[in-house]
Amino acid sequence: MRNTIVFLSILAFCACGFLAVSCGGNVEPENPDNKIIATNVSVPSPVEVEEGATLIIKLKGKTNIREDDSIVLRSSSNTDYICPIVYVEDSYQLEFKPVEGVTSGYYKVYVRRNDTNYYVGTMDLTFLKALVIEPEEGTNVYGIVQCDGKGVEGVLISDGEVFVKTNSDGIYQMKSSKRWQYVFMVLPSGYEAPTQGVLPQIHATISSDINKADRKDFELIKADNDNFTLFVCGDMHLANRTNDIKQFNAFSKTLNEAISGASGKSYVITLGDMTWDLYWYSNSYQFPQYLATANSNFRNIAFFHTMGNHDNDMNSVGDFNKAFRYTRDIAPTFYSFNLGKIHFIVMDNIDYNDVGTGSDLRSQYKRNYTAEQMEWLAKDLSYVDKSTPVFITSHAPISYPSGATGWSNDYLNGANSSGEANLAEFISAVYGYDVHFLSGHTHNIFNRKHSDKLSEHNQGAVCASWWWSGYLTEGIHLSQDGAPGGFGIWKFNGTSFTQSFRAAGHDDSYQFRAYDINKVKEVITSSLGGNHKDFTKYSSAMQSYPANTILINVWDYDQNWKVTVKENGTDLKVTPVTAYDPLHIVALSAPRCSSSGANSTPSFLTSSWCHFFTATASSASSTVTVSVTDRNGRTYTETMKRPKAFVTSEYKNQ
Repeated sequence: MRNTIVFLSILAFCACGFLAVSCGGNVEPENPDNKIIATNVSVPSPVEVEEGATLIIKLKGKTNIREDDSIVLRSSSNTDYICPIVYVEDSYQLEFKPVEGVTSGYYKVYVRRNDTNYYVGTMDLTFLKALVIEPEEGTNVYGIVQCDGKGVEGVLISDGEVFVKTNSDGIYQMKSSKRWQYVFMVLPSGYEAPTQGVLPQIHATISSDINKADRKDFELIKADNDNFTLFVCGDMHLANRTNDIKQFNAFSKTLNEAISGASGKSYVITLGDMTWDLYWYSNSYQFPQYLATANSNFRNIAFFHTMGNHDNDMNSVGDFNKAFRYTRDIAPTFYSFNLGKIHFIVMDNIDYNDVGTGSDLRSQYKRNYTAEQMEWLAKDLSYVDKSTPVFITSHAPISYPSGATGWSNDYLNGANSSGEANLAEFISAVYGYDVHFLSGHTHNIFNRKHSDKLSEHNQGAVCASWWWSGYLTEGIHLSQDGAPGGFGIWKFNGTSFTQSFRAAGHDDSYQFRAYDINKVKEVITSSLGGNHKDFTKYSSAMQSYPANTILINVWDYDQNWKVTVKENGTDLKVTPVTAYDPLHIVALSAPRCSSSGANSTPSFLTSSWCHFFTATASSASSTVTVSVTDRNGRTYTETMKRPKAFVTSEYKNQ
């Protein structure tokens, strides 16, 4: 026999209290101060509260907490909500009121006295709306999706295994295994979700107790977003080192400028490695700190996130446990959403199954898609019409350049169990859909057209060479392929779209770099790198070019670009090559090698990469004109009066 259950929720908050952003001056011990709070505080989690209700914190015994103290709820974006204590009961509980701005989510909980915060625990807080439903037998996850106070029909909800749709009242019910301990809404076309800082509120954590019924609601905001711009940000590697926060702040100015200049709606999607697990503990820089950095630089824009290998907790065992912090603080490891007429799918192709604890095991992952993800992907695509463009993101690429124009298809090669997917299985799974695949991981850029229906775009890195080039040579922010640190720009109008790249610290006309190798040879000699064994290949490569070579780096190149070089009006032969970028050699590899011991192996050195071209002039003093036309028909030109000096300062960010 079914029972009708009434659920209440909180929509508004008490006007009492005030909001304050936390400041570094507060003393916040990780354990309570016994002189003030004792150890008898038990923070409830998860918590679901009724409309107008106070929240209760249990006390295991008598404490020194007073009613003139406050409770501080610190969000994942490091915003402090200072809530007044309403009542302290000697018999083991206190009550407090949430202030305006507190929404559903994870919070660190502190007791505040005299402007000092004392940490007491964490709280998973959910505010519920008034709702009457008749639960189906076995339902253990349920809720409502609303917009402007009305239920929205037909919204897909998933727990990473099954999908259900909301009914005509916006209510969904699910029988979940609760394996992933979260549930998410597939954001429907024509809507946005509220954000907490940069995070769109499209996923919620649930308990692992299969017998417990979890209530998770979602809000929608109507949005005319058929015309929108997506800014694609590869590896950030923020870790509070090598002046990375300062450099990221400078990068953010360029991104904000591009966002301000975009027409229609704007969104950001990341491609993984927002953080750097190696420094989570030594530098105390984890996801909350990353979110604080992002929120301090960006306002009123949603960041959809993809997980990277360095976003895993190496103090945990196995793929699921290593991802737990990420799924708690950021997003599911795989999920989907719609923007305008485009369907987006985020997946995780970094597989840490069977990998134990310890930083020294961080490279032991396999590159593949797990069987669980592939089963979920098939279900997700079953709801997508094949006329809808599909964009899929993952951290690692699905293939890799081989030489100047060739490709390797065995980069995604870690599948070793039934149902797991390498490249062939992935292509089969998306067959029939028009798919664009976006990735990061390499810190370089390449574009590949696999077929008429599948294109791949390795989008480069925000941090470029892990922030090292700008740290060693201020103002020179380059990846190992010589591409500038920057971001992809995808402009959508209905089902049509264009692709481009914007370099941080430059305007959008900065799309290539041309070198007069005669002058580069004078600079890049073995002595520049302190005659280090690992620098010899760079000096040798530069010296091996024929006299009068022009080397061109067109970092966002694909087969729809065109590169021409003219000498006194005559076309020169342009040849695609793999090459080392001279500017990256001078800005990063030279100082790292020259300052390292003879037997050391410096990291982050210049890579040999595709998207380079050479032409040979007839003399050392002729003027050549380099013209590059991009996939959108825009032409960029440099008239090179030779000899052209190779001076690092001329390439600095603006």
